[in-house]
Amino acid sequence: MSVFADLVGQDEAVETLSRAAASAARVVQGDTTSGGAMTHAWIFTGPPGSGRSVAARAFAAALQCQRDGIGCGECHGCRTALGGTHADIRFVAPEGLSISVNEMRALVLRAASAPSGGRWQAVVIEDADRLTEAAGNALLKAIEEPPPRTVFLLCTPSTHPDDISVTIRSRCRVVPLRQPPAEAVAESLVRRDGIAPDVATWAAAAAQGHVGQARLLAKDSDARTRRDAVLAVPRRLTGVGACFDAAAALIAAAEAEAGTAAAENDGSERAALEQALGAGGTGRGATGAMRGAAGQIKELEKRQKSRLTRGQRDALDRALVDLAGFYRDVLITTWRAPVGVVHTDTAAQSAAAAQKWSPESTLRRLEAVLACRVAIEQNVKPKIAVEAMMLNLWRG
Repeated sequence: MSVFADLVGQDEAVETLSRAAASAARVVQGDTTSGGAMTHAWIFTGPPGSGRSVAARAFAAALQCQRDGIGCGECHGCRTALGGTHADIRFVAPEGLSISVNEMRALVLRAASAPSGGRWQAVVIEDADRLTEAAGNALLKAIEEPPPRTVFLLCTPSTHPDDISVTIRSRCRVVPLRQPPAEAVAESLVRRDGIAPDVATWAAAAAQGHVGQARLLAKDSDARTRRDAVLAVPRRLTGVGACFDAAAALIAAAEAEAGTAAAENDGSERAALEQALGAGGTGRGATGAMRGAAGQIKELEKRQKSRLTRGQRDALDRALVDLAGFYRDVLITTWRAPVGVVHTDTAAQSAAAAQKWSPESTLRRLEAVLACRVAIEQNVKPKIAVEAMMLNLWRG
């Protein structure tokens, strides 16, 4: 199966990346005149769930393909690349809210070495929009003077200056990805995950084209329960007190979701570090080593706290996207738009709201949800942003 098989509904991007990988393979073989389709820096853009990191990882795998760069998915290069164990592919994903300059400097230093497998060295930076200014400057230097046969693959929501610097953008080739059609997402769930067609169709629509979220909704009953609670919010807003209660419940649910995901990983991470530092050993040497390890353990706890904060905000943002989908359903029902609703299982509620609210009032509610997302992204405290949103939703 091709390395691009998991890139749902992105035929144009797959064609572009396939040509580049084949060109890169010819460069490895010594044909220096055929590298026109290949370049040393790429930016993958698109909405959440469109497959930015999937595309970058698949392209990195295709560059390691031992069958003329076709991305066969079967050779040793493809399998180790997709499995995350290839020596010439490095992945960077922010554990917290940003990617620091120290992380980027270390990465750039390692990327300066020649590829050990003789093909290409790929650096995949997920969420490149989270680069600090200093980290972006460190990356820029590497992109301006790239090591031979090293390629940088950056994933960002867009090429807007708020997401990636104009200077970095000018030195990269952009691969735009679109929100995959719900039909393509549903087909992928049926084919790859063995999900029943009716469940796959519902999950694909409810996830609004987000492949990962659709898979989660189709498989995880807890995820469906959380979504149901979010979609019940409009009915719960009966007064000021109810607004604050709904805000507290929404934030608590996001914190619980992120905390459950982090708890097991954090514990195993700390245990592995303590073992590496000599925990459980005896004698003065072991005791001294553990005393000297306090700083490293504190640094780990700091990273874990930052990662938890990001997890909470990501969980809250997913809830806000579901809520925005409800108000969007009310609008299209009011206007009898020739498109389907996102949340088919709450169609009766959105239809009732469409009869009760004016289009202007519904639009103000939708704008309140979108404004809350922006506020949280700009580091407004989630409690304040969500409480303000709930009050605006109640007032209409």
